[in-house]
Amino acid sequence: PVDALAELSAEIFATDSTNALQYSITEGYIPLRRDVVARLKNKFDIEADVDNTIIVSGGQQAIELACKVLCNEGDTVICEDPTFIGGLNAFRSLGANVVGLPLDIDDAHAEEALDRLVADNPSAKMIYLIPTFQNPAGITSSLEKRRALYRAAARLGIMIFEDNPYGELRFAGEEVPTIKSFDAEGVVIYASTFSKILSSGMRVGYVTAPKEVISKMVVAKQSEDVHTNIFFQMLCHKFIEKYDLDAHIEMIRALYRDKCALMLRTLDEYMPSEVKYTRPEGGLFLWATLPDRVNEKEFVKKAIERKVAVVPGETFNCDVNAISHSFRLNYSTPSDEDIVKGCRILGELAREMLA
Repeated sequence: PVDALAELSAEIFATDSTNALQYSITEGYIPLRRDVVARLKNKFDIEADVDNTIIVSGGQQAIELACKVLCNEGDTVICEDPTFIGGLNAFRSLGANVVGLPLDIDDAHAEEALDRLVADNPSAKMIYLIPTFQNPAGITSSLEKRRALYRAAARLGIMIFEDNPYGELRFAGEEVPTIKSFDAEGVVIYASTFSKILSSGMRVGYVTAPKEVISKMVVAKQSEDVHTNIFFQMLCHKFIEKYDLDAHIEMIRALYRDKCALMLRTLDEYMPSEVKYTRPEGGLFLWATLPDRVNEKEFVKKAIERKVAVVPGETFNCDVNAISHSFRLNYSTPSDEDIVKGCRILGELAREMLA
């Protein structure tokens, strides 16, 4: 919303320039933290307060800070497999081991599977989940699976990091409660961001967690960047205060609904039936899987040669040596024309390689 942000920026510089351009507190701009707490309650039924909610430099920093606080070198983080490359890179950079919980495991066996992973990895200290419009797969975990994984984590005394950057981008289907909304045991760290609903370049995210965890995250953040960009924190608050953020999100949802539908229609038209892909109800991504006889790396390389970029599946694997036959597509940024053109080229390439 460039015009609104320009107007609000001018207002901040005219009336509060000193605070906008000076150092601020590590925990974040208090008016924005109050906004976040209210939004968590109203939109996600999450009980939080200002003292256990901080502003971070994008959701990525929340992931890294949580691992830094909970894990020593050699400890284990259990992740959905495949999962967000930014999370994997953060965990690996801090010397944590990454172990995968298959993303497609059925609800009835999720708790048992997590129990086995923890038994095999007694140094497990955190479980990293993206339950809603997962990156890279675009799928949403059922309430049954969320409750099963929560039960196991609470029983085992391991914290869940619930990463929810896409939760407000639902354009089909029914809302599913967040794990944090039923966290009676205080074992869930919940993080989200304004990147996907306002501006990614602002780098304004937030995290709420038990106070003893948040206090350690604040200390860790002080040594990283002192505080998140205060001007952009103020700008986010002003937008929430003076404009209708929900109406803005509805506009984004409608845009992504159309773009996702266009990508799916085009894939349905051009992609051979042997190639399978997810049909998301929100978020930004599709996850396509080639038949085993097609070399995924060769497919991605040939697509690049034809000026179509997709993200290779092994990028998201917990095991760096694991083979993938999948790739991620994104429909949020390309124009409608490029969505159609790119999917047509991918379909033609797949048919050539399957012939």
